[in-house]
Amino acid sequence: MTAPGGERTIAVVTAGLTTPSSTRLLADQLAAAVRDTLDGRGIPRRVVTIELRDVAHDLTNNLLTGFPSESLREVLETVVKADALIAVTPTFSASYNGLFKMFFDVLDDKALVGKPVLLGATGGTERHSLVLEYALRPLFAYLQAVVVPTAVYAASSDWGPHATALRARVERAATELVDLISHEPTKPPIDPFANPTPFEDLLKG
Repeated sequence: MTAPGGERTIAVVTAGLTTPSSTRLLADQLAAAVRDTLDGRGIPRRVVTIELRDVAHDLTNNLLTGFPSESLREVLETVVKADALIAVTPTFSASYNGLFKMFFDVLDDKALVGKPVLLGATGGTERHSLVLEYALRPLFAYLQAVVVPTAVYAASSDWGPHATALRARVERAATELVDLISHEPTKPPIDPFANPTPFEDLLKG
């Protein structure tokens, strides 16, 4: 575990299949928000982005032989040793894609125990946004990771006029991840109804 005040390493795993991809774009936005939040708190950091498409053949060979290549071993060690993980996948057939699943299949099933994780997914339509809750969260719950409350889904429409709403979700998720990394509790949102004005005072105008 990183000592207080020490450098935090953030591993970013993205399972996009094309270059460029909206999955990589979302991963970059999440990583930038986490980096900026850490910088704002004066916490040194290192962000390492892993494109799974670059090790796709190595993943297949690992599944077939049971042994990782040297390049894949380095990628796996980066994730294992990281202080936190950002994991982003495109939505395929209402779930994460096969490349994403292969990576976490070959990763040791104890590698993410207690590790803070921020989840993200992309898709063509908002109808698939629940993929984060019914597909990704159960996977990382099985791996015993500590997943932040806010997961971020980006549909095609989120990259247009509604980019502001996406940015707000990204920043909230990044803050939650940094709170876990820095061992600071997330502040609950202010309840506007916590201290209501007495009805008698309202009648007085």
